[in-house]
Formats: sequence, structure tokens, C-alpha cells
Amino acid sequence: MNYLIGDLQGCCDAFERLLTRIDFSPSRDRLWLLGDLVNRGPASLATLRRLQALGGAATCLLGNHDLHLLAVAHGVRPAHRNDTVAPILAAPDRDALLDWLRQQRLAVFDQGWLMVHAGVVPAWSRDDTLALAAEVEAVLRGPDLASFLHVMYGNEPARWSPHLVGNDRLRFTVNTLTRLRLCTADGKIDFKTKEGVGAAPAGYLPWFEVPGRRTADTPIAFGHWSTLGLLDRPTLLGLDTGCIWGGRLTAARVDGTDREIIQVECEQAQKPGS
Repeated sequence: MNYLIGDLQGCCDAFERLLTRIDFSPSRDRLWLLGDLVNRGPASLATLRRLQALGGAATCLLGNHDLHLLAVAHGVRPAHRNDTVAPILAAPDRDALLDWLRQQRLAVFDQGWLMVHAGVVPAWSRDDTLALAAEVEAVLRGPDLASFLHVMYGNEPARWSPHLVGNDRLRFTVNTLTRLRLCTADGKIDFKTKEGVGAAPAGYLPWFEVPGRRTADTPIAFGHWSTLGLLDRPTLLGLDTGCIWGGRLTAARVDGTDREIIQVECEQAQKPGS
């Protein structure tokens, strides 16, 4: 069985309950974690160790909180008040865990689904998404990781162009795959709005509602947008259902066109707006 799972954010107990609920067997089943593996939840260290121990039974995507962990670890960004990554940074297996983390993916196509943490801008096809993700993955795994983390943050460029090169190209790719929620019809990203669809600024739409987007016929699964809630459409699965806010942790069992949504209740680890 193949299970796509929304944002864990360090909620290891909820993850274990979900694995029990689906009767997970690493020899039989495959997990696909859609990013934001750690941070803000109560057990980021235990979560990271658990995922690492799953080996080939789990494919993990990187979300914005996972990249934040790498940036904090390399002294590029300060820890935030509500971060829960300090135990990882103090752990005896810190280096092994961080090295494992930077080997993970930003986009995957498998089981008929394109999987990303946040979204895909309208101008990108499935193949564009995978190719651009691979460019960033190579940098994250390479010797220039620390240098890249210093230039990874920023809201420019806000619109895709195939002429983008260097750090601008890499930064836009990271922002799309780990931060995107809303954009204009021509793909300009809004970086401020974190609320639901009703809070979209004038002229902005959820990325998956933009007319004519090139991935319209590609089934896409994503997380990142907890205020959106569960999105379950024939070619769209939005699976961040706010576990850390006291919502639910969601898995989608996918088998061709067949699917099943499985959820477990979560204890509130953070208050919304904190």
C-alpha cells in the first residue's frame, strides 16, 4: 500500500498513532511524507530519527521548516521563539541526522502523483517541476550548502522566467516548492497570506485554481496550507490538516484512481497565530 502523509512538524506521537491505524508494515507499505517533517511540534528529534530509521519504506520531501532547520544548524538563521529543533542540534547524532535531511527530495513523481510540499506555479509542467527541484537538491547535497543557505531566503524574484539563472533561479524554485499558496494568473507569488482562500488579496488565487496551469492534468499532492484544510479532488490532494494546531494528521492511501483518507486526532502543540 502507498500512503501520502501531510505535515508532521515534529508530532511523533500522532505519527505513531497513524502508523498503527493503517497497520503499517515496512516490508509491505510505502510512505510518502509531504514535507515539514519537523519543528513546532513537541518531538522533532524523535520524528527525525523515526523517519531516518524507516529507510527505503519512506520517501520524505523537504518543507520550509526542514530548510529552516538546516539554516539554523549552519548559523544562517536564528532560531525562532516557537522552534522545537534545539534537541536535534544538541543530539549526539546531530550530524548524521542533518546529513540525512539534506539528502531528501523537493519533488517526486510516483504512483501517478506529483508530490511537493507547497505547490507548483502555473508556468511549470510536471517535468519542469522535477528538473528544477533536482537543481536545488544537488546544491543541498553538495559542498556549497552553507553558501547557498545564505542566499536562499528572500521574496525576489516573485515571478518565474525561464531566463532566471544562478541563485535567483534556485531561490524561486525553493519558494515555489516550499512556500507557495497564492499567485496571480501570470504566476506572481504572494508571500504574506497564510490564512484560507477567503483572505486572498485582489487578483490572487490558490495556485491550483489558476486557469491554464500546465499541471492541470497532473495529479498533485501537497501539504503546507493548514488553513486550507483537507482538499480531496480527483487530481488534487491537500493533506496538511493542522496537526500541530490540534487538528488531524492525514494520510491518503492511493492505488491508481482508488483512494482512502485516513486521519488521527492530534493534541494541540501550538496556538494559531503564535
